[in-house]
Amino acid sequence: MVPASAQAPGQRVQPGLETAVKWKWWVLPSEEKDWGFPAQESVVLPAQPPANSASGKVTEAALPPAVSISPGDYEIKRGDALAKIARKAGISVEQLKIFNALPNDTIRVGQVLKIPSLAELMSIVPPTPPPVAQIVPEESKKGKKSKAIVPAEPVVDLEAEATLLEVFLDRENFSCGPIDGNRGAAFEQTLAIYRSTHPGLTTPEELRNKAVAVADHPYTIYQLQLADFRFIKAPETPDHVPMAHPTRKGAKPVAAPQAVPLTPPTYEALAAEKYMAYRTAWDFVAEKFHCDEAFLRSLNPRIKHAPAVGTEFKVPNVLPFEVEKCFVGPLQSAPDPAKPVTAVIAEFSRLEIRQGEQLVAVMPVSRARPGLRGKGTWTVLAAIPGPRLATRQELSNPPKPVTPSASAPLTDPIGPTLAADQYLAAGPRNPVGICWINLAKAKTTTPLPYGLHGTSIPNRMKTYESIGGFRLTNWDIERAAHLLPEGTPLVWK
Repeated sequence: MVPASAQAPGQRVQPGLETAVKWKWWVLPSEEKDWGFPAQESVVLPAQPPANSASGKVTEAALPPAVSISPGDYEIKRGDALAKIARKAGISVEQLKIFNALPNDTIRVGQVLKIPSLAELMSIVPPTPPPVAQIVPEESKKGKKSKAIVPAEPVVDLEAEATLLEVFLDRENFSCGPIDGNRGAAFEQTLAIYRSTHPGLTTPEELRNKAVAVADHPYTIYQLQLADFRFIKAPETPDHVPMAHPTRKGAKPVAAPQAVPLTPPTYEALAAEKYMAYRTAWDFVAEKFHCDEAFLRSLNPRIKHAPAVGTEFKVPNVLPFEVEKCFVGPLQSAPDPAKPVTAVIAEFSRLEIRQGEQLVAVMPVSRARPGLRGKGTWTVLAAIPGPRLATRQELSNPPKPVTPSASAPLTDPIGPTLAADQYLAAGPRNPVGICWINLAKAKTTTPLPYGLHGTSIPNRMKTYESIGGFRLTNWDIERAAHLLPEGTPLVWK
């Protein structure tokens, strides 16, 4: 780690790691069986148990079977409604109507609807609403004012428009960080980079048409599943409220559900965890759909209590991050000589990945420790899924020894180190997240102590000091690992 003197004055430390940031840490692999809480155990849910359950725990057998509608033909049954069918298919009513050319919400038993696939959803372009007419004064030939009807400008939902563009860029692997419905500095910078490599997007209309073609709609619906609670910590308090997300200038903020704040974790509590899970269902859903948790709450003000199985969320329409697939398949692709991959960390703030001459991904990066930097060219080595961290609480930069005197006898400024390794368990809320990519100096294969990795604080990774090397959000480090084969050169600019 870097010397304490290299830390920025007043730099805040991630809660629970205030002392731990001064210690030596190293990365170890974990096992797939330890990824998530054991599936065979009952999952404690933040909801009332069924009437026939006295234990307070809900198991698969105690719940009705999950109902879903897959893409393809669906025959309407008695009791069906468009809203119910759309919800079970995971799409909006408007998308269902457009795909089936339905003039209204009327359906009949026996009628066959087409349920679109994800690829077909992307091709759906919603009709442009007709402009609303408005009456304005008009000068007559005699100088008297009459009333003329002229088309009015369509009303634009600025938050939805910003979210659509954030979703579009995210789907194109040009990440702005957590989606928050705002056109902030990170968004504008990422959009400018995307436009510079994609000619033909010079006007807002061209950009929006491209966004609609790729993402179709800024929002979709997600229903919380029982399996999701394998990755969510059992609630200790009813719920919590995150720091309010910044609304756009002049906009009236949407009130989020009120809840009890969670107590910041201590290091002892973190070290005692067997799996570093999401702290709440809100935390889980926000990361799954690449968004700021406070923004997620503002989209779902009707959810007043801790979400349970079956709770439906309005979420950004990104390709969801699947924490359950951390160990599924190889993390990294094999090198392709026809499309050599190169990577750049620019201004210590973003990772740029190219295949040949084509820029294919841009992702925000932050340093876990102030003053941490690289230069020249490094090399990407193997990726480690589900990393855990180990320490013996040895200072990474111990102070220089002091000569004792009669007035100042020698004391131990470091304190005792541990006789055995102490661990921070694997999990999405481990400080290095769901994946660690080893890095080496050019022409060597010896891993450096600083890798590319995920984070447990996607909304605060640029403002909090933590443990590790160079952080990306968990959804971005997963994509980066897929795009960076072993041996990829990493250039510092």
